[in-house]
Amino acid sequence: MTLLRFGLAATLWLAALGALAASCLAQGGRFSARLDVLTHFAPFYLAAACAVLAVALAAYRNAGLLAVALLAAVASAALIAPEFLSRDPSPRADHGPGELKLIQFNAWGGNTRPDDAVRWLLAQDADIIVLQEASRLRDKLLAAGYQISCGRCSAAVFSKATPVATYAEPPRTGKSSYISSTTFDGPQGAFTVVAVHRHWPIRFAKDRMQTANLHAYLAELPKGRLILAGDFNSTPWSFARRREDRDLGLIRRTRALFTWPAGQLSHNRLPAPFPYLPIDHVYAGPGWATVEVRRGPALGSDHYPVIVTLAPRPAGGT
Repeated sequence: MTLLRFGLAATLWLAALGALAASCLAQGGRFSARLDVLTHFAPFYLAAACAVLAVALAAYRNAGLLAVALLAAVASAALIAPEFLSRDPSPRADHGPGELKLIQFNAWGGNTRPDDAVRWLLAQDADIIVLQEASRLRDKLLAAGYQISCGRCSAAVFSKATPVATYAEPPRTGKSSYISSTTFDGPQGAFTVVAVHRHWPIRFAKDRMQTANLHAYLAELPKGRLILAGDFNSTPWSFARRREDRDLGLIRRTRALFTWPAGQLSHNRLPAPFPYLPIDHVYAGPGWATVEVRRGPALGSDHYPVIVTLAPRPAGGT
């Protein structure tokens, strides 16, 4: 019994100290991309700290352990809280004529239910579908009448309307483009939808390159009616995502919307009973009001789809 109690105490101390150390080091993400990787997992630190608090209170009353666990909970919550507590700056609108329905979805190249995914997408009757890893869905969507921005891109825009212009970031040797866009004529003027598929932030050089390329491309586009959607592989409490929220000149419409994983982790197929990272995002310029944002069902991918409905604002400008 003494050995069991010692093992429990050691486990609790390790969990509490680990959560506290990771949460504090994550604050270094303000100036270090490597430390910023730690911010993405803040929900895990918070969960670990809360679990230690609960177990320690019930079975191991130690003031030092409780203090460390409480500090870890506060430190990890401080990383996440701004996403939940800050005011959503996007203008709002009710459902009505002229609204635009957009779906963002990383369909995953290993999708286990591509036919179900296509049926669901078509049933949504969306004006715009932004897909990443769309190889198993592409032909069926094209056969259903959707048009595509880029056939060989890892991020593509599918649309009902005929575009007036398309763009794809020039592919590198052996690599597909990760930025593509489509421009449309709308009742309130032209607007562009940009699709992206970003690397995981642990690929530091590639992440810097993609960030620079995306910002350079967006700098050439009018922001008023611009829409940017994609799998960013980046949570809203990372300092990199906060900087982009500030610098893009667009408003992120997906707020604390957890989209990964859906059902299982893609590479090792471990079960995932619920999503714990919000990494799929939709941004839009001030010329769009938010009507509705919601998460779709599991569709055989390791990501959930995101459905965003926007309404043009007459005074939005381009």
